[in-house]
Amino acid sequence: MIVADTLQAAGLETKVQPMIDAHGQGRRRVTLHVRRIDKAWVAGFMLEGSHDLSPLDACPVLVRELQPAFRVASAFGPLLGECDVAITASDEGLDVSVKAKRDTEAVPVIKLQQIFQEFKLARISLNGETFAKGLPPTLKIGKAHVPLPITSFLQATAEGEATLSQLVEKILKPSRHVADLFCGVGPFALRLAEKRSVHAVDADSAAMDCLAHAICNTQGLKPISTEKRELFRNPMIANELKDFDGLVFDPPRAGAEAQAREIAKSKIRNVAAVACDLATFIRDAKILVAGGYRFAEVTPVDQFKWTRHIDLGGHFK
Repeated sequence: MIVADTLQAAGLETKVQPMIDAHGQGRRRVTLHVRRIDKAWVAGFMLEGSHDLSPLDACPVLVRELQPAFRVASAFGPLLGECDVAITASDEGLDVSVKAKRDTEAVPVIKLQQIFQEFKLARISLNGETFAKGLPPTLKIGKAHVPLPITSFLQATAEGEATLSQLVEKILKPSRHVADLFCGVGPFALRLAEKRSVHAVDADSAAMDCLAHAICNTQGLKPISTEKRELFRNPMIANELKDFDGLVFDPPRAGAEAQAREIAKSKIRNVAAVACDLATFIRDAKILVAGGYRFAEVTPVDQFKWTRHIDLGGHFK
């Protein structure tokens, strides 16, 4: 197995659990490129290692709700020219965010409204600004209904989010007061708070505002405090972590080197490390082990069928 062999080569000894298939019903978000080919506007993916578009009208790894995504995306071509269209399957319908080079203020409003109505979209945003919205797009996370920021980060599949959350819950089961670092819209924080208090931290203001809204409108949760903070440049230091008996961190692909160094200095009993990049996971794991933590186990999670990409949930004690 790639994970086991790579960890061993890096000098990290741990128990590697069997990989969990978390593809579920498929990916719930997709970014499509819209280009003009043979006088027709089409949507699809770029061929690997090139800028050549492979136009598609369906994709088997996407959830059923996203199958119209190619028709939705290509409809923006005649109005906006070449553009990139990110689409998320929310509980209220498709949430569409368009990044276009053309001046969107000159686009005929009625044409965009026709796209919005034809596909029964939840929201259209153009270059980061909301153009049209029906019911606010949300996702159910645990007991909460969380409003989605424009182009917010989400785990690729609902099954992947649920699987990683179950791993984190298992690791932090003994903990009563936990920190959730790089928390995003709260996929871990909102579930963990069903049994314990949580301090959730992230630099993304829009994501934190949506999490705060969900906290205020959800009953049956233990206290969740929130903090907007750039953890790459301003990590929570060991002294700030002294009141927590559990911690989860789920950084972007770049990992969390500065934050890992502070966690390594702390006395937190159980740490859950979630990662989408094996190389930076290894770097951060080595920092924790050098600081006195034992790398108890790691579980690979596969949300990306037919690719080499893998997510990881590690337990450090």
